[in-house]
Amino acid sequence: MHVRAPELKGRGWLNTGGRELSLADFRGRFLLLDFWTFCCINCLHVLDELRPLEEKYGDALVIVGVHSPKFAHEGEEAAVRSAVERYEVGHPVLDDPQLVTWQNYTARAWPTLVLVDPNGYIVAQYSGEGHEHALDAQLAELIEEHERAGTLTRGKSPYVAPAPEPTDLRFPAKVVALDNGFLVADAGNHSIVELAEDATTVVRRIGTGERGFVDGGDSQARFSEPNGLTLLPDDVAARLGYDVVVADTVNHALRGIALQSGEVTTLVGTGKQWMDGDGTDVLSSPWDVAWWQDKVWIAMAGVHQLWTYDPFTKVAEVAAGTTNEGLKDGAPAEAWFAQTSGLAADGDRLWLADSEISALRWIDTEVHTAVGTGLFDFGLRDGKASEALLQHPLGVTVVPDGSIAIADTYNGAVRRYDPRADVVDTMATGLAEPSDAVVVGNELLVVESAAHRLTRIPLGASAKADEFSTRTQRPPMDVMGGDVTLEVVFTPPPGQKLDDRYGPSTRLLVSSTPENLLREGAGDSTDLSRRLVIDERVGDGVLHVAVQAASCDDSAEVEFPACHMHRQDWGVPIRVTPDGAVRLELVLSGATA
Repeated sequence: MHVRAPELKGRGWLNTGGRELSLADFRGRFLLLDFWTFCCINCLHVLDELRPLEEKYGDALVIVGVHSPKFAHEGEEAAVRSAVERYEVGHPVLDDPQLVTWQNYTARAWPTLVLVDPNGYIVAQYSGEGHEHALDAQLAELIEEHERAGTLTRGKSPYVAPAPEPTDLRFPAKVVALDNGFLVADAGNHSIVELAEDATTVVRRIGTGERGFVDGGDSQARFSEPNGLTLLPDDVAARLGYDVVVADTVNHALRGIALQSGEVTTLVGTGKQWMDGDGTDVLSSPWDVAWWQDKVWIAMAGVHQLWTYDPFTKVAEVAAGTTNEGLKDGAPAEAWFAQTSGLAADGDRLWLADSEISALRWIDTEVHTAVGTGLFDFGLRDGKASEALLQHPLGVTVVPDGSIAIADTYNGAVRRYDPRADVVDTMATGLAEPSDAVVVGNELLVVESAAHRLTRIPLGASAKADEFSTRTQRPPMDVMGGDVTLEVVFTPPPGQKLDDRYGPSTRLLVSSTPENLLREGAGDSTDLSRRLVIDERVGDGVLHVAVQAASCDDSAEVEFPACHMHRQDWGVPIRVTPDGAVRLELVLSGATA
């Protein structure tokens, strides 16, 4: 028996021209709810996956984003409005800061997709990314079914496009200094901008300003939300014929720019997002780049790894990280990262802003953490580095005195870490989502991304911050101590099946924070069901569940079947109670009964 969809409740609606909506407004059409939060790289991937579906099924399908925040800053109304504009969300968005609708739909992960039929019943749920094909196949079947039954009423979406005031920069991301000015990754305008020494006057724009993936001169090239920039050493640039490497994030590519001519070339990347098995000519949301140890290092935010690109051999390869999301130090091949978004080279160290774990880290021969404790703890606290707190930092900058300036993005602050004293203090507050900085003389030129500008602060600046510490407000799941069954539900899309002709089609990895929360059940396997033994003496914690499933065309007549990868990382906060659940079900992809 199908479950009727709960009402949509929240603080208010965006992208509707001020109109308040309810489930009744969508009766007669399919409604796809996208539970997302703007910090989450998987959620941003899903926004791109949904665009073709919006276009293909526009009069039969309405997509509604339900913004359900993880971080405190994401619960601020102005921040949500800014994010909806930044990521060009082309459908109505319900602002749900208290996670009311999230809980009513029993969402357990960012992102979660819920499909509601024209009669108001939930027919399917998906977690994670990679479900565009599944949704396409299911909608094709269901639309035909409801048209035959006469229950489908086609109509226009209630989406109303916002009209922001134009500015020279639009959500700038990163900055580098030139001899007589600055180069800025102008993510919201899909271009690279050269500014004069005043950091305000536009000298030229490289790229048309329209989203795309096109090489050529500065008036022909196109980017898609470029974020990272690094200048190559002069001798290297002379040999290569380009001076700057750009992390072209949504194109999943690195681009090279010859500054004299403005010519843009693609170095690595196809425009396609990397999934397991794709090799290393395909990237996944590169967010920043840095020149270190004679290679371009890449913060590969989309798969929680560090990669390198050798511009002479043109080889890209994994340098650190397993693709598991979290905080784990040690050998590079075994370390865990969480959406690394900022890089800064300093001698034998490469500094990292690991945004989803609110951490400052570095790599030399191993991976180390200076500030940060995990996926769900964040705040603003100065003092000993082991006790200091950040909130989703996106940038790091090496300061001449050896300290590290941190663009503490969601705290609207610039923080400073002193490696010698191992302490953190605050340089400036009241900034609009600072995302990067560059040293200019005795000042730090800070990218205020949400204010669409660059701002100067003295290197010796100091500010008193209103300190706080918190955890994500996502409610924990009550689980009984002892034996617990973990079940990941995966139903292949219509016309597809699990295909293990070339090896296992599924993978399940389970771990916990703290590690001793799980007495048994941690590790890697191909079975989507797992017996866990929870240590009730440890108490509360987080289960980390990462799953992948590959589905392929279910037809003996197809010689080379099309296959699709579905994946999700869950961080499930749990509370151990005597009357808690003994079965934990997580839906990767499944139709509701």
